[in-house]
Amino acid sequence: MTAKYLVTGASGHLGQHVIHHLLETSGVAASDIIAASRKPEQLASLAEKGVQVRRVDFDDPASMDAAFVEAEKVLIISTDTLDRPGHRLVQHRAAIAAAEKAGVKHLLYTSMPEPANSPLLFAPDHEGTETEIRASAIPAWTILRNNWYFENVMISAGPALASGHWYSAAGDGGIAHIARDDIARATAAALVAAASDKKVYTLTGSSSYTHRDIAAAVSKTAGREITVIDVPVEGLVQGMVGAGLPEPVARVFASIDTMVGIGGLATITGDFKALTGAEPQPFEAWVESQAATFKAMTA
Repeated sequence: MTAKYLVTGASGHLGQHVIHHLLETSGVAASDIIAASRKPEQLASLAEKGVQVRRVDFDDPASMDAAFVEAEKVLIISTDTLDRPGHRLVQHRAAIAAAEKAGVKHLLYTSMPEPANSPLLFAPDHEGTETEIRASAIPAWTILRNNWYFENVMISAGPALASGHWYSAAGDGGIAHIARDDIARATAAALVAAASDKKVYTLTGSSSYTHRDIAAAVSKTAGREITVIDVPVEGLVQGMVGAGLPEPVARVFASIDTMVGIGGLATITGDFKALTGAEPQPFEAWVESQAATFKAMTA
C-alpha cells in the first residue's frame, strides 16, 4: 500500500514549505499527500495539483478521526495557541490520541530545543507533547526540535531599525537559528525516510549568534546603526507592555531572551545535514537576501 503523508497546519508557512519539499525535493506524488488545516479553503492551489485536502481542527475530535483515515505518516505541526496557557498541550494530546486510534505508523512532531526545565514559558507544551508521544503505542516517531527561524529576526528588527535601539535581556547568549525553509526541507526528508524506530533530531544552523551579532549584520545590510541596550527581563516586559502588548504575551516573549541568555538555543548540531545531506543556509546569506525588507523598515 502506498504511504500517505499527512501534514497538519498545512495552510501555515511551515506546512506550505513542507509540502513544497515533499513534492519538489522528495518527489512524492501529489495524490500521496494529505494537506490538513482548520482553513481548507486556503489550500485550493494544492488541491489543483492533486494533493488531498482535509479539514482538521485539534479542538474537534471528529475532524481528526476523519482526516487521519489512511494516513500512514502524520506530521503534527505544533499549534499557535499561545494566548491560552496549557491549551496547546491539550490540542496536541488530542491529535496524538487520534493518530493512535487511526493506526498511524509514524508520527512526527515539531518541538523546540531542550524543552525540559526551560525558562521559556511555552516549553511545557512541548515537553508534555514529547512525553505523550513517547508513551503512545504508535510504532515509530520522530521529534524534530527546531531552533528559531531566521525569519523570527523580523520581529525585533522592525522596531530596532525604526528606533536605532534593540532592547535585549539575553546578554551574551547565542542563537543557532536556521531558515524556515531548511526546517521544512529536513522535515520532509524525515517524513519520507523509512521509519521503524524512535528518534529525536535538533535542527539548527551552522553558527550561533548573539543579539549584538544579529544587530550588526542587520545594521550593515540596512544601512542604519542599531545599538543593543541591555535591560533586565522585567524591564523588557514593561517596555513591551508600554508598546501595547498584553502583559501575558509580553512575558512569553521576554522568556525567550531568558532562554537565549542561559544558552538554551546556542547548541549546534549536524542533524540537518544528517537528514538532508546538505549544509543549512548561512545566516549572513539570508540577511543579505532580505536587504530590501530591512531597508524599508528604516523609512
